[in-house]
Amino acid sequence: EWETPNGTVRVTDFMPPRDSVADIVRIVEGISGSVRMHGELTLRFDYGHIVPWVRRDKYGLHAIAGPDAVYFVTPAPLHGENLHTLSDFTVNAGEKVPFVLTWAPSHVGRPVTMEAEKVLESTFSFWRGWSSQCTVKGEYQDAVLRSLVTLKALTYGPTGGIVAAVTTSLPEQPGGPRNWDYRYCWLRDATMTLQALLAAGYTAEAAAWRDWLLRAVAGDPADLQIMYGIHGERRLPEMELSWLKGYENSTPVRIGNAAAEQFQLDVWGEVLDCLALTRNSLLKHTDEAWDVQVALMEHLETIWDQPDNGLWEMRGPRRHFTHSKVMAWVAADRMVKGVRESGLPGPVERWEALRDTIREDIMANGFDAERNTFVQAYGRPELDASLLLIPRVGFLPPDDPRVIGTIEAIQRELTQDGFVLRYRPEESDDGLPGDEGVFLACSFWLVEALLGAGRREESRELFERLLELRNDVGLLSEEWAVKARRQLGNTPQAFSHFALVTSAIELHQDTVRRSDTPIPPDTADSR
Repeated sequence: EWETPNGTVRVTDFMPPRDSVADIVRIVEGISGSVRMHGELTLRFDYGHIVPWVRRDKYGLHAIAGPDAVYFVTPAPLHGENLHTLSDFTVNAGEKVPFVLTWAPSHVGRPVTMEAEKVLESTFSFWRGWSSQCTVKGEYQDAVLRSLVTLKALTYGPTGGIVAAVTTSLPEQPGGPRNWDYRYCWLRDATMTLQALLAAGYTAEAAAWRDWLLRAVAGDPADLQIMYGIHGERRLPEMELSWLKGYENSTPVRIGNAAAEQFQLDVWGEVLDCLALTRNSLLKHTDEAWDVQVALMEHLETIWDQPDNGLWEMRGPRRHFTHSKVMAWVAADRMVKGVRESGLPGPVERWEALRDTIREDIMANGFDAERNTFVQAYGRPELDASLLLIPRVGFLPPDDPRVIGTIEAIQRELTQDGFVLRYRPEESDDGLPGDEGVFLACSFWLVEALLGAGRREESRELFERLLELRNDVGLLSEEWAVKARRQLGNTPQAFSHFALVTSAIELHQDTVRRSDTPIPPDTADSR
């Protein structure tokens, strides 16, 4: 709401859940008095490169350029000026002025015109119904639900694919070159996505994501990519849009993502961990899904000992990243359990031997015994936030002294104001100049690691500090600038919201476990 000397006005923006077209609706409502309003609409297609052909009709405006059409419908007066559409009107108390902006393919004709008030109520009804399915309880229920709603909004309904973010090239450092296109589906998100959705009771969404994953990875395992388009597209060429100056002059602005062509070993582990999770859930297991897993595992057996680009998609030289090797171990471990615990067919003795070999390799090359910490890559001293996932994936118990040492080393060397950096760019040769903020998902990983290590109060305190970093509508981007106290990177960021949900659930489950634990007799007597 805005308050002016002449009155108060409320502006409501929403996106109705329609299948065939995409809408943004704005309703300007007079609350009190009489307020003069001014609006501007600047339509540019092809990432700002094309000025469309615009014409008026009895409903409003109709803009076309190539495959795209946009329809703008409002009762407010409109006029053109310097290739912009302007509107000046007055809204009085009790009045509502709607604006409806609709995209559709240019060859299909005008979509059915909606009534904004009715669609607003149906949108409320849709989200109320969806939210009512959430099974998460506890003190962080509202924060979890807000993140789950965000994840649902990041889901492409027709295929079930979940994009990492809906934006491209919002900078990790304003004015710098670390600007990426996140409007794609990363396989790495798979396990955390399923864990969050299943734990919250959203089995339909989890099944849709699982099915998208199986379709995306179909084919020769050697052709597995780390990311795909929302339909499962494989070709995502990276381009720089030189005619755009970028957010806060951060260039280049990129579309597409060259990381799709990188070799990232950990993805095999992420996919097999995700599909193992479906075996132990309410999702129906299929023989086809196991066949895919066996094919992926057989290929992994031939590549696990190769250097890769790592979890963080570094554009520098390939290395033997410790996290990548841990996820190769996860792949073998989950396949062994598929045979031993679920009775599925496979060469289990061979996979068990490989699992042992990978563990020995990690402990010999990825652990610094003198410092009592795991390291980012073999033969290097740098730390990496991905090492916090070692207990999460079951490689070591959360209270193992080597895990404790790693947590303490990361807190000591890889944090700012208590929040976690992915790594230090100046030390890690990631192929790019500049710096970046603390990584929000990594900070949630520290929450879980601290909780597993028995440092409950510290874990909860960090989690609640992270909640305070959300914006006014509960959204998180990729990173946080400690000094500037602002969010950085593409937004809203699925990775951050997945991590929030799983951390909140872990904290709640820990509270429930402790409340259900009987008090020892000697403790009870002393009270």
